[in-house]
Amino acid sequence: MGEHIDCSQALYRMTEYLDGEMTAEEARDIAEHLTTCGPCLTEHDLDQVLKALVQRSCAGESAPPTLRTTIMQRITTICDDGSWSEVTQVRRVSEG
Repeated sequence: MGEHIDCSQALYRMTEYLDGEMTAEEARDIAEHLTTCGPCLTEHDLDQVLKALVQRSCAGESAPPTLRTTIMQRITTICDDGSWSEVTQVRRVSEG
């Protein structure tokens, strides 16, 4: 098993968990925490409903190409600290 996750960690990383952006081990740690913590499970359920609502409300909508370009330029500027691989992953997702 991975490390023990407390409520602050679980809540901080809930969006990553719901979006499937964690390693399998990290996701297992969060899932294990949710089985024993009612307040975090409630937050998970609310976040999941909110995410589904936003997806339904924005179906078919896409950002204008100029906005996408501006966002990617800003991410590149912010990530000048050497974390280029993360920027590359964001670019692949945004272009997909």
